[in-house]
Amino acid sequence: MATTEITSTNHDQAVADGIVLLDFWADWCGPCHMFAPIFEKASEQHSDITFGKIDTEAQQALAASYGIQSIPTLVAYRDGIPLFSQAGALPGEAVENLIEQIRALDMTEVRKQYDELKAAQQQS
Repeated sequence: MATTEITSTNHDQAVADGIVLLDFWADWCGPCHMFAPIFEKASEQHSDITFGKIDTEAQQALAASYGIQSIPTLVAYRDGIPLFSQAGALPGEAVENLIEQIRALDMTEVRKQYDELKAAQQQS
């Protein structure tokens, strides 16, 4: 599966189900261009994962909602829960390792902890 352009219009639906990796990038960003083939290769190897690209220039409000201050930034979701965010161009092995770790998660426990965290944030 190739990468998908993520915008403010399709973002919420895109991250709602399954494993989703989001690459925040910009055309003027050299490290973004170095990371792009790594991200594309991973998207071809893992057809069951959604690989989304977010152009920070075209989607400034969406990038701001994530607090993106450095690009490229990779964000990972599973079943609508944000699990990982890191700035910098990751090597292919690191992307593969991240995917393995996300696949191995006990989502029942993750969902419980996430719900507890959200409840605590709402009370404060």
